[in-house]
Amino acid sequence: SRVGTVAGCVVTDGVIQRSHKVRLVRDGRIVQDKLSLDSLKRFKDDVREVRAGLECGIKLDGYDDVKPGDILEAIEVIEVVPEL
Repeated sequence: SRVGTVAGCVVTDGVIQRSHKVRLVRDGRIVQDKLSLDSLKRFKDDVREVRAGLECGIKLDGYDDVKPGDILEAIEVIEVVPEL
């Protein structure tokens, strides 16, 4: 596409949100870790989240080497401030 490589995906479990980081797994090995989502789309609409069982298009920020069979794992980063 004009914007780069967009991965056509199916969410198999849970929810993927635009704010999540993504880990790219290929053949059981981690290829890239903590990638940001550049865009998350359902059909032609930008969305904030996609639930399990639905299809979506994902564009990774700064990474275009996505191949068929790759697994994208969404990671929610939560910072916990320790109490004194």
